[in-house]
Amino acid sequence: MNEQYCLNNEKMEAYALWLRQEEHAPSTVEKYLRDIRAFALWLDGQSVTKERTAEWKSHLQAEDYAPVTINGMLTSVNGLLRFLGWEGCRVKHLKLQRKLFQDSARVLTRADYDRLLETAHSLGRERLALLMETICATGIRVSEVRYITVEAAQRGRAEISMKGKIRVILIPGKLARKLLKYAQKHKTASGEIFLTRSGRSLSRRQIWAEMKQLCRYAGVEPGKVFPHNFRHLFATIFYRACKDIVRLADVLGHSSIETTRIYLTTSGAEHAQQLNRLGLIL
Repeated sequence: MNEQYCLNNEKMEAYALWLRQEEHAPSTVEKYLRDIRAFALWLDGQSVTKERTAEWKSHLQAEDYAPVTINGMLTSVNGLLRFLGWEGCRVKHLKLQRKLFQDSARVLTRADYDRLLETAHSLGRERLALLMETICATGIRVSEVRYITVEAAQRGRAEISMKGKIRVILIPGKLARKLLKYAQKHKTASGEIFLTRSGRSLSRRQIWAEMKQLCRYAGVEPGKVFPHNFRHLFATIFYRACKDIVRLADVLGHSSIETTRIYLTTSGAEHAQQLNRLGLIL
């Protein structure tokens, strides 16, 4: 076995450390490591070669992984191989046609959003209701919720630092007032607004769990409700209002407009309505 191309824990941990130093989100680092460990487990001690990486790619296809999932796993492994200087072992992603529409069962609509808010208020889930409004009204990622502070609400804008970049998010006046009222009620004079009872930051897992629990009472399909879907809903409504994809990309913090295009994919039902409006069937 070629020792030079042996994948071990030391190399994986070195890559994880580098990712953290590059200020990748903890969830991203965790995802990359999970994929890399799956690759290492499949290798079962064999050295890394281009042929074996390609064979792993074929293995994932044979196991019926979704193409998007496979490409995500390849991104994780290719990143590691580039870091290690094993460029010759990297493989290409699967070629995918950009989806023209999304599965309606996974698209959060404005009606769903309104129902979730109404239900949260009726159940006295004040923090969750305000959190959903904040994500949906600003387009922030769930990992960026910690930047919504008392000081940011007072200024009417939040400065978000992610992946070595800083972008400014405007907080609408009505939302800023609601945030400050909530902070005052909970005796939060400064710093993060959305905290646990013990005063710690809300985790992605906790936010996700609270949203899923709310679905049962709101009558909204759980498959539609993820923190990221509120960001997608913001993107859809923002674009309909301004029709400026470049501006939307800046607001969302996307370095590529192609990423923003994914956010604007309509549901299958909407796509069908657009086709019907063409009037080409007599």
